[in-house]
Amino acid sequence: MQRIEPQCGVAFQLHEKQLLTVTDLEGEQVADLVAFNAADIGECLSSGRSIDYANTIYLTTGNILYSNRSRALLTIVADDVGRHDFLLTPCSPETFQIIYGNCEYHPSCFENLAMSLKQFGIAGDFIPTTFNIFMNVVISPNGALDIQPPLSRMRDKIVFRAEMDLIIGLTACSAEMTNNYRFKPIGYEISE
Repeated sequence: MQRIEPQCGVAFQLHEKQLLTVTDLEGEQVADLVAFNAADIGECLSSGRSIDYANTIYLTTGNILYSNRSRALLTIVADDVGRHDFLLTPCSPETFQIIYGNCEYHPSCFENLAMSLKQFGIAGDFIPTTFNIFMNVVISPNGALDIQPPLSRMRDKIVFRAEMDLIIGLTACSAEMTNNYRFKPIGYEISE
């Protein structure tokens, strides 16, 4: 199993039919995931399409993550937690300035994804809304979003099957509130 250190990110290729297992190594740690068609990076993960076609904001086992061209990218084949977020964008330096009033440098998922994906020719402007694995966002009746601690415990995992050759970006999230105010590593493994 590969390990993503706290507040860091990686990018790698995932071939069609391969499985990607993402593991919360210590519990209560979010991982931001993004996917691009390896043959055409203009085709990427779409939260809107995926939510539309699943008719739910809580995607889990059996649901498909679709592209902006309505093609299947990843299928969730196993899920220990069942609660992930597909509404919020990856945290960025601006997130910490605008939402938290923090004007000092802070590591962010957006920067970690942009740096990692650069090797594949993917610029930051092309990073869409991420599938925020293990993130627990509660929606109140008035529509307000309340970020709660992740429901994931040590060694909980989610498994995706690639439906085409992909480029994947994956982080160990850098936002304090999202991870119950403690940064931890994320594990991942590719298998056949």
